[in-house]
Amino acid sequence: MEEPSGLARTAFLEGVFFIFYAARLPGSVGMTIVSNRHVTNDARAVPASTTDVSVSFPGQDPAGWSKNDWPTDAGGPIRPNCDSRRNPAPASSPPPDPVATVRCVHDVYLRLLDGTIHHLESLRDSGVSHLRVAPETLAALAQRPGTAAPAPVPAPAPPRRPVAPSAPVVSAPSSVAAPVISVPRPAPALPKPVAPAAPADTALPPLPSAPQSPEEKAAAIAQLRERALVCQKCPNLASSRTQVVFGVGDIHAQVMFVGEAPGADEDAAGEPFVGKAGQLLTKIIQAMGLSREQVYIANILKCRPDTPGQAAGNRKPTLAEMKTCSPYVLAQIDLIRPKAIVALGGTAVEGLLGNFTGIMRLRGNWQTFRGIPVMPTFHPAYLLRNQSIEEKRRVWEDMLKVMERLQMPISDKQRAFFTKSTG
Repeated sequence: MEEPSGLARTAFLEGVFFIFYAARLPGSVGMTIVSNRHVTNDARAVPASTTDVSVSFPGQDPAGWSKNDWPTDAGGPIRPNCDSRRNPAPASSPPPDPVATVRCVHDVYLRLLDGTIHHLESLRDSGVSHLRVAPETLAALAQRPGTAAPAPVPAPAPPRRPVAPSAPVVSAPSSVAAPVISVPRPAPALPKPVAPAAPADTALPPLPSAPQSPEEKAAAIAQLRERALVCQKCPNLASSRTQVVFGVGDIHAQVMFVGEAPGADEDAAGEPFVGKAGQLLTKIIQAMGLSREQVYIANILKCRPDTPGQAAGNRKPTLAEMKTCSPYVLAQIDLIRPKAIVALGGTAVEGLLGNFTGIMRLRGNWQTFRGIPVMPTFHPAYLLRNQSIEEKRRVWEDMLKVMERLQMPISDKQRAFFTKSTG
């Protein structure tokens, strides 16, 4: 938009200057020019640079303010007119009050002023609180009417950021053109980069690739055992354990039994499932026609979970502990490559399969882990607490499914275990 010239341009500059000057009048629109160097209410002190103009409206005065509510003095309402020109004050009179200078204003000024006030009120009602003034306008405001304005000093290039769309062009309600005023909108907040979490040091040395000879498998298992015996990944468990409980059995076994963690008895013996629950597991294995030496038995945790403040008893391992220690049992599974795995209890199912459905629902239903069929069943400790024949039969039915999967011979006597007829 082209700026007006001559008298119209002078009236426009005077009108805009009054808007800034009116900030000093009580109860009027307050406009604060905010530059990148300082804050001032004097337009003439602002450098010629792109500047935000903060427009604040009276909130403490219940009467508010509009174009018809002008400040008053002893002589009544101050309404701009030209009476002061027709009746000039005597030379001996004190300098006129700055407020009185608004009495004599051209009609074009009044129309521009009323239109500007009306527009500011409209912006206020729509929620706008800041206006952006072009550098050229500020440079013109810094000059007195009739003098040439210096060339605007280019502002330094701001840092790259999303550009907000400009507001519509504002027109004054008269023939005098108004400047283009754009209302800045806050740029969307950019997401802060999040540093990736450091991976836990749970990796194990590379193992021999399958297929491998029995000697190579035995050497790999021995190497894995030596690494587990000196493991310090869980400081609280390493400091409270008696010894690491690695695993026991045939490294070429067809079936592998996996529990959750060693208890006090296992921690003392260095072998999994040797307590009362382990003794019951041994009986289950023998009922299948096997021995402990023909299967492989291990736990997800290789250390007994610590029990601070407890003189006796065991506790369930946490998910974090099982995640930290799981690479050992995973390596055992990859090296042994059993044809079937029996997961003993809900905690073992959670730590091994990551399945939290619950052992009551998963029991007796085949799962798959690393291409190996897995049979979830109750932990032997559960049968010690609940010795009903129905619960024992459920576990035995799970073992019969394992025997069928391994194509083991099953006698009629074995099929009839824990039925009402046999007891």
